[in-house]
Amino acid sequence: MKMRQLPKSAPTRKPVSLRIAFCMTMLVLALAAMYGCSKPEADAGDAKDTSPAPDFEPITIEHAFGSTVIERKPERVATVNWANHEVPLALGVVPVGMSGANFGDDDDDGLLPWVKEKLNELGAETPTLFDETDGIDFEAVADTDPDVILAAYSGLTQEDYDTLSQIAPVVPYPEVAWGTSWRDMIRYNSRGMGMAEEGDALIESLEKEIKDTAAKHPSVAGKYVMFVTHVDTSDLSEISFYTTHDTRVMFFEDLGMKHAPSVASASAATDKFSLKQSAELADAFNDVQIIVTYGGDELVTALRGDPVLSQMPAVQSGSIVALSGSGPLGTAANPTPLSISWVLEDYLVLLEQAAANIK
Repeated sequence: MKMRQLPKSAPTRKPVSLRIAFCMTMLVLALAAMYGCSKPEADAGDAKDTSPAPDFEPITIEHAFGSTVIERKPERVATVNWANHEVPLALGVVPVGMSGANFGDDDDDGLLPWVKEKLNELGAETPTLFDETDGIDFEAVADTDPDVILAAYSGLTQEDYDTLSQIAPVVPYPEVAWGTSWRDMIRYNSRGMGMAEEGDALIESLEKEIKDTAAKHPSVAGKYVMFVTHVDTSDLSEISFYTTHDTRVMFFEDLGMKHAPSVASASAATDKFSLKQSAELADAFNDVQIIVTYGGDELVTALRGDPVLSQMPAVQSGSIVALSGSGPLGTAANPTPLSISWVLEDYLVLLEQAAANIK
């Protein structure tokens, strides 16, 4: 820059203090100019912007561990524990990571058939699958860099929740571990995605599908039903059953069936999702018209051959639906957003066949 000529009458040297101040000012201006020209753009690896988006109102979700605030509409969705990934998939969003199927998977690829079908429909690759055989893989979850972690249907502990919350906001179950209905699974997880309206529409669509399909099998309606857990045919001294707090049992009401009064009464005294009863007291379940359980012909034969359990009316009449405990059909008896449509017709046919045997 060209300096203006000083008048001849002016001093030719500035006092030391003024010269130092002048030099410092020029240095600051030069550095500022260099920084303004050379400052790099923020790259994808920089810290996330957590400030609220202009068109997104932060959401607060109350749950069993307190509350979670979603500040921005999540773009990267991860899920842990059973079936939570089905909510984003049903809404057209592919998770960055989700739990791999560790039972009911008929080809050992970590995907249940209805999940694989949905991924194909969306033209999506398989997301990162978390191996939860020994619990949640927190490091693997963190590696997917999620904006939110969905777990509305889960068995998270307080420690699990606290650890996951250090990675991203978490949406756990509303009240009881493994006690979230399929409706609330959709409702809570979709809210955590900033897609509450889409979640409500999905619930409405599934309710209509269930109602329309069940109407084709009217003999099932109103029947008293009980879901017996996995039976050890080598020891029939006890009978274990799911309570009305379990999602498998809740689903019977969607199908137009009724909880056997004996099961409803036992369930009212606990918040557990399964109970045991001595086989000697099995006559308490004489009001059960249909038994659903896991097993095959071997199980049915064992029940009919047992001197005590064979006296149960549902066993006497053969009104038993024995589902494969390791196959997709048995897995789908626990209703989830994508499995409902996959299993509905086949399940109702089996229940209809059992209802035909009632005496």
